[in-house]
Amino acid sequence: MIIVDLSQVMLSNLMMQLGNHTNAEIDENMVRHMVLNSLRSYKTKFGNEYGELVIACDNKNYWRKQVFPYYKANRKKSQEKSELNWQEIFECMNKIRSELKEYFPYKVVDVDTCEADDIIATLVKHERDEEVLILSGDKDFIQLHIYSHVKQYDPVRKKWITHNDPKRYLLEHVLKGDSGDGVPNALSDDDTFVSSTKRQKPMTQKKLDTYIDTFGVAIDQMDQTTLRNYHRNLKVIDLSQIPEDISSKILSEYSVSKQNGRDKLFNYFVTNKLKHLTEHIQEF
Repeated sequence: MIIVDLSQVMLSNLMMQLGNHTNAEIDENMVRHMVLNSLRSYKTKFGNEYGELVIACDNKNYWRKQVFPYYKANRKKSQEKSELNWQEIFECMNKIRSELKEYFPYKVVDVDTCEADDIIATLVKHERDEEVLILSGDKDFIQLHIYSHVKQYDPVRKKWITHNDPKRYLLEHVLKGDSGDGVPNALSDDDTFVSSTKRQKPMTQKKLDTYIDTFGVAIDQMDQTTLRNYHRNLKVIDLSQIPEDISSKILSEYSVSKQNGRDKLFNYFVTNKLKHLTEHIQEF
């Protein structure tokens, strides 16, 4: 199984198309061609060894916001300040995602309140009897390297992602937080990244080493506030903490997700003037 982090694939191709022209109009046809050509290249490169593509999608109303209200809270502000037309970008991405569901011979897993991370982690834990390749440069997935049937490849940088101690990596990640997702380190307040007056307290390597021992996190070394913040971060960063009802929804969607035949591809390529891809139609 090859699990593709669709949002990362689409955004990397879109940014490549825009280059330095961040105020340029989005060329939907160009983005479509680039995304589909990327999927074709993944199938060609890895299909013989790992099998069929499964497309993992980001949905909205993330369940993590219910657990931690400040989760990705600054994303919208950053998008509003950006020169990029994010509404147009999302419309383009949503359209291509819908086309993948309707026309392509891949399972497309898209579940309300879930992110691609949830889908990937759930399928990795469920599909123990086959080799799984995660196509994403996101280092959050290093924690899934504890499973012997999992490999990860960064398709943008074209390199394999490995780590010699994924368990320790996860512990450090939880303690350090994730600024990109608005999650402060375990020494800092919940609203650190949305407050104009607060800054993260330094989480030095010495402190990390103090908290992490041979058996994991040394809980007895933490004060109550740090311990509380550690558990806050654990819930949104550790992919083993995905709620059972969320995992069940993902597995249900995966099981019923239709895998189209190939009969719709030719007309789709012709309609969208994808001449170059039509010549490689058997590679999809």
